[in-house]
Amino acid sequence: MPPQESVLFELDDQGVALLTLNRPDKLNACSGDMLGRLAELYRRCDEDDAIRAVVVTGSGRAFCTGADMSDAAKTFDVSNSGGFDHFSAAGVEFPAFRIRKLVVAAVNGHAIGLGMTLAMQCDLRIFAREGKYGIVQVRRGVMGDAYAHWTLVRLVGLARAAEIMLTGRTFTGDDLDRLAVASEIRPAAEVLPRALELARDTAVHAAPLSVAVSKRLLWESSELSAEQVLHRETELHKVLMPAPDAIEGPMAHVERRTPNWSLRVSRDWPDWPQD
Repeated sequence: MPPQESVLFELDDQGVALLTLNRPDKLNACSGDMLGRLAELYRRCDEDDAIRAVVVTGSGRAFCTGADMSDAAKTFDVSNSGGFDHFSAAGVEFPAFRIRKLVVAAVNGHAIGLGMTLAMQCDLRIFAREGKYGIVQVRRGVMGDAYAHWTLVRLVGLARAAEIMLTGRTFTGDDLDRLAVASEIRPAAEVLPRALELARDTAVHAAPLSVAVSKRLLWESSELSAEQVLHRETELHKVLMPAPDAIEGPMAHVERRTPNWSLRVSRDWPDWPQD
């Protein structure tokens, strides 16, 4: 039999791509193959106009338990992958926050270390109440990765990010609710259905180019002044407002029908506003 894919890919007829981390016997612990394929699929999701929203989940009872510690002493040994000249702490070479579509993490079970920091790259995060979660790297002799010192601070603020990353503690689903890490907490059986529901609603009812430009501005906004944000909003409105989707959206709403969006991210992406 051919080897099983480390990340499964499905695309439904509403334009929602489902990416499933697929090493259930290892609780979806990270491998180079899995991270490479995830980056490849993330790029496809960004570039393919047929994909309008993305859901990332894990097979089995875990989302991703981080580094594969089958050979514990060599967990962080990079000598077999070209050494430090080729090392990056990014985890995934093309992160989820660069995908110009809504990305929902359906965290169906345990997410530890890199598994948790990968979830932090997504726009929405739905966690299973029953799981255990943590950015535990300081308890393994290293530190948080995959842009976590940027994503987590902007998601929950410095104090809560410090509680999570500097203690290296493991948290319950209800803890994540208190820490404002989770968009929603659900029983494990409800996590993926809820994530798909959100993604499908967005894929159908939200204009793809509007989502794409708004997402990019949201992720970069913390590094901008209010005046810079206003400038970008103004310039992007000048692109969107004369375009067909700005007519179709109000008409579909008034006529109580599903909108037929015509703008495409790959074809109609605007020159990004500069200060």
